[in-house]
Amino acid sequence: MLRVDGSRIVAGDQPVVLRGVGLGGWMNMENFITGYPGTESQQRKALRRVLGADGYTRFFQRFLDVFFTEDDAALLAGLGLNSVRIPFNYRHFEDDAAPFELEPEGFALLDRVVDACARHGIYTILDLHAVPGAQNQHWHSDNPTQWAHFWTHRQFQDRVVHLWERLADHYKDNPWVAGYNPVNEPADVEGTTIGPFYRRLEAAIRAVDPDHILFLDGNRYSTQFDQLGDPLPNCVYTAHDYARPGFVDGGPYPGVSRGEYVDRDRVEETFLVRTEYMRQTGTPIWVGEFGPVYTSDPARDEQRYRLLEDQLEIYARHEASWALWTYKDVGLQGLVTVDPASPYARRVEPVMEKKARLGVDSWGSTDAGIRDVMQPIEDLFEREFPDFQPYPWGAARWIHGHVRHVMLAEAMVGDFAKAFEGVTPDEAERLADSFALGQCHVRKNLAEILRQASAAGSRTR
Repeated sequence: MLRVDGSRIVAGDQPVVLRGVGLGGWMNMENFITGYPGTESQQRKALRRVLGADGYTRFFQRFLDVFFTEDDAALLAGLGLNSVRIPFNYRHFEDDAAPFELEPEGFALLDRVVDACARHGIYTILDLHAVPGAQNQHWHSDNPTQWAHFWTHRQFQDRVVHLWERLADHYKDNPWVAGYNPVNEPADVEGTTIGPFYRRLEAAIRAVDPDHILFLDGNRYSTQFDQLGDPLPNCVYTAHDYARPGFVDGGPYPGVSRGEYVDRDRVEETFLVRTEYMRQTGTPIWVGEFGPVYTSDPARDEQRYRLLEDQLEIYARHEASWALWTYKDVGLQGLVTVDPASPYARRVEPVMEKKARLGVDSWGSTDAGIRDVMQPIEDLFEREFPDFQPYPWGAARWIHGHVRHVMLAEAMVGDFAKAFEGVTPDEAERLADSFALGQCHVRKNLAEILRQASAAGSRTR
């Protein structure tokens, strides 16, 4: 069983540096990963309507079966990676209409990937990525509103504690589970609930499973740790370390991105700020998410690979564990990408083009096509509400969140559904096969960078 020993993660007396990927888009779907607009729940509702109950069930059963298999685990092991962070949505375990009644299907899905990874010598970190009521303001917590109600509703918190008690009981004897990542990217606006909730959750899990590591994200999307108090025992505090030149609107590297000059030194300065809590408290560093998006422009993407190499070198010097975001997607960021000529990609291509034109995709598009819409709204707020700076990132991103990623995204869900009109249940199942490794492409440059980073790393189990 892995455990924390001072500033290191160890297996027995041997240090372990976790190097791996996040399995985004599988048990917690995201719009940029599989191409839909809006949130997972909106997408699922739309597909159920257009595919019918049988087609909907067969599509998602097949999708969950093929997205990550023994072949995917073998690919990661072949690159020398030793860990996979598995994000999941609470809805796989519990229905809002029946709170506290947990369903076995979610455990079975997790078991399959945990066991496949274990057979290839890969640890897994279990990551609750979407909680009841939404722990942050964005789409990846299955939140359609920009309001994070989890922090103000005790029942939502009770349900998460109950779910983790059951998960901990289920995995307490499994040494290939590196630990539990209880809440992804929390965003507690007041900052007064997250610390007490973590302490309550830690006590509840420890009562069932005293041995597994807890991987605790900082507040404000895993970038702020001063509200957490003193470190808890056998806990790793996790920073997310996305660099400005790696965003969809990022500039050259080195160069100016979002008005700031960023070079290798600046990337390291940002990393040191984000991990100051860990170094001050003498606890291990785990970068739970990082990584650039790719543009299909060879020159720009070469700069992004250089950014990634610099980050990995920085992490190695600071003995930081890491999980690259993300493993598999439709082409924006994944190590493995869906073939653009696949049946699924061809069917959703018009939707993805419209998403890009309207700037609907928060992670994969800009507002270049609708500046004539956004500029007057931004000007209005600057003129009428100059002091309005809502959590977490201020007025401009709040405006874009509401207009592009909530309002327009919700309206576009119907476009996504129309792309599947006339699909039979048999065809729906075959569409999901587009996500099987054998039908996908491996991003070779990225794979080689990960292989070299793993080969250069310190001793692992």
